[in-house]
Amino acid sequence: MPNITSRMTAMRYRRAHVSGGTFFFTVNLDDRSSGLLVEHIDALRHAVRAVKQRHAFQIDAWVVLPDHMHAVWTLPPGDADFSTRWMLIKAGFSRAIG
Repeated sequence: MPNITSRMTAMRYRRAHVSGGTFFFTVNLDDRSSGLLVEHIDALRHAVRAVKQRHAFQIDAWVVLPDHMHAVWTLPPGDADFSTRWMLIKAGFSRAIG
């Protein structure tokens, strides 16, 4: 099975990097006809939990649909690095369904 990185569109972050900020994200699969996210929801949950343990953040809201997801996160004070968190979530999910 292809990894999630090759199945997701490139993230184009057009956001202010505000330490401790709250951010809204939409992450899409490249193949919008795929149900990969809901078919492997447990792997996605595991990947998110693993990243949260190493790189804390608060999940304010998260919606997972078959081909995309929306998330609202608040990062810890002094931290604006959402891109590393997304990279690790995608990589962990990819390895899990690999």
